[in-house]
Amino acid sequence: MGLKHLTIKPETGPEIIALFNPEKLGFSKSVGWKKQQAKQRDVPELQFTSSEPRALNLDLFFDTYDTPDAQKEDVRKKYTDKLLKLAMVDSGLHRPPVCELSWGVVGDLFKGVLEKLQQQFILFMEDGTPVRAKVSCTFKEWRTNKEDSQRQKPESSDVAKMRVVKRGETLSSIAAEEYLDPGQWRPIACQNHIEDPRSVAAGTVLLIPTLPYRP
Repeated sequence: MGLKHLTIKPETGPEIIALFNPEKLGFSKSVGWKKQQAKQRDVPELQFTSSEPRALNLDLFFDTYDTPDAQKEDVRKKYTDKLLKLAMVDSGLHRPPVCELSWGVVGDLFKGVLEKLQQQFILFMEDGTPVRAKVSCTFKEWRTNKEDSQRQKPESSDVAKMRVVKRGETLSSIAAEEYLDPGQWRPIACQNHIEDPRSVAAGTVLLIPTLPYRP
């Protein structure tokens, strides 16, 4: 079984195969929590609001000087320009491409878009041709709304969510839709500091809390 190389496969265009595998992969994720308004509390209860996509950070190394079949080619033309295209608008997609990253037995490692790219050229020929480069990439996780909704249960009353008030809606009608109980409008009013539940303007963004609700 030979050495498996990390591969980046964009929606359009050729695959990008890492010349040297990265030494490490860094995954990060941020989660949004809103502090609950409460008097005389040292540690107010936190309410989940939303979750940010994961990010994958990796460093890649490219060389056209010391490789066995080195032709002293411009490292940009042979390697790094392909990565740069992942951060540019594709004429057919009208946006940068979504990429799938895979690596050996790990298989489908990550699916996302290139959010940040840093290129450093660290070795040059006498004529100025760059022949060695270090590239730092940050990919942000990507998923369609349909794919994400299938992984969630947005209709559940134990999932906090954001909602925009439509014309003609009231807190009671919203509670009926969200909780299947129009009488549960008070948690929504308390969560959003609404004093008069009968006058909520269309376009207002509400945070729909989970049940049971504890102020």
